[in-house]
Amino acid sequence: MHDADVGQLMKMAQSIKATGGKGCSKQANEASKVRKNDGSLFVGAFCQSNVGDVSPNVLGAFCIDTGKPCDFNHSSCNGNDKLCVGRGPGYPDEILSTKIIGERQFKSAMELFESASEEVTGKIEYLHVYLNFTDIEVELDSNKVVKTCPAALGPGFAAGTTDGPGAFGFQQGDLKINPFWKNLRDFLKEPSQYQVDCQNPKPVLLSTGEMFDPYAWAPAILPIQILRLGKLIILSVPGEFTTMAGRRLREAVKETLISSSNGEFNDKTHVVIAGLTNAYSQYIATFEEYQHQRYEAASTLYGPHTLSAYIQEFKKLAEAMAEGQNITIKGPSPPDLSSVQISLLDGPFGDSPPEGIEFGDIKEDIAFPERGYFRKGDTPSATFWSANPRYDLLTEGTFAAVERLQGKRWIATYDDDDLSLFFKWKVDNSSLHGLATIEWEIPDGAVSGVYRLRHFGATRITITSPISYFTGASSAFAVQ
Repeated sequence: MHDADVGQLMKMAQSIKATGGKGCSKQANEASKVRKNDGSLFVGAFCQSNVGDVSPNVLGAFCIDTGKPCDFNHSSCNGNDKLCVGRGPGYPDEILSTKIIGERQFKSAMELFESASEEVTGKIEYLHVYLNFTDIEVELDSNKVVKTCPAALGPGFAAGTTDGPGAFGFQQGDLKINPFWKNLRDFLKEPSQYQVDCQNPKPVLLSTGEMFDPYAWAPAILPIQILRLGKLIILSVPGEFTTMAGRRLREAVKETLISSSNGEFNDKTHVVIAGLTNAYSQYIATFEEYQHQRYEAASTLYGPHTLSAYIQEFKKLAEAMAEGQNITIKGPSPPDLSSVQISLLDGPFGDSPPEGIEFGDIKEDIAFPERGYFRKGDTPSATFWSANPRYDLLTEGTFAAVERLQGKRWIATYDDDDLSLFFKWKVDNSSLHGLATIEWEIPDGAVSGVYRLRHFGATRITITSPISYFTGASSAFAVQ
């Protein structure tokens, strides 16, 4: 673009000032979505599988004080787990790491999609049962029968992981609980001797399966399910299986399907796991992982034989499916707690801007570089007076949009689905009013032109009053 063209864009942009805040309809933010859901778009599901011990922090975990790798066994730095933090591929920029990981998944998914050569055909069927996981007898072999336990969490759970460290001095792999935490535990609920023995070698930090006030602290009755789409078998599990736990479950189910059928299932049968499905019961580690009591093992609720129980019960479903049986016993029904559940997160209410200000008004307008216009890679930003975004998450709309002037109309070209556009909300420390900052990292593919940043939001005056919507736009700026 020639200097004369840039100058013309700058002149045009300088004449367009911030709009000020004003009311709008909910449909206004939905209209600013760049990729609208009109039924014509392809939808791809990126489902969780057995990712209990999988992390996007692929560079490893390092001590934030020394930069050295963390202690391998305890994921801590000189005994402090809070100093041990994982690093993603875009370290130290977590948003860049998110972008890189997302692009890697997208690239792999596209390669699989474009190289797919076989259509999934055949039977569609499913089997589903409820089980009380606190008291399942598991036959390990012909000579040994063990049982699962009431739910419990160990100290390694409180340590967190390198993706999100815990607090209070706990470390992954802890096999002891100090007297302070033991006394606090006992004040809440001292675990029974049966629970202590059953969960061994996990030290019981919280015996959630024995805690029922004001209602059960952990689920006891859980669903398991097998779905069949031709040669594709989906195992729906109500938790996060580790990599090896998931592998063992898949292999056991596939072997059962093949051995129990008359050739209907074979080596081409593909078994996958759909994790965190229908309910949630934290993690499922292998028996060997359980002995070391890292985070996932300490969060394996039903004791060291939890995985064996899942494998045993899924094999029963697989055998029934292979033989064409109907499951007539659906198991115990889970309790309906919807009417008694307690929420400690209050809904937002009573937001108001400073006196004489409207929501959507500019607090800090675009700050221009000395040359008077922006280039690819620059980051124009604007801050608006705004209400708490939790009033309405605008799931079919957008909190932020980048609009380009086309003729006499402003057309949204980026919204908050785009990783180049950032929406950040906070409470102003001095005035205690809400502020929304919109930042746009101008991508290489941006077209030269006149742009502005627009903000959408929602608010309500009282808990019972209806939600109202507002919007506001920054001054215009030129992009070369």
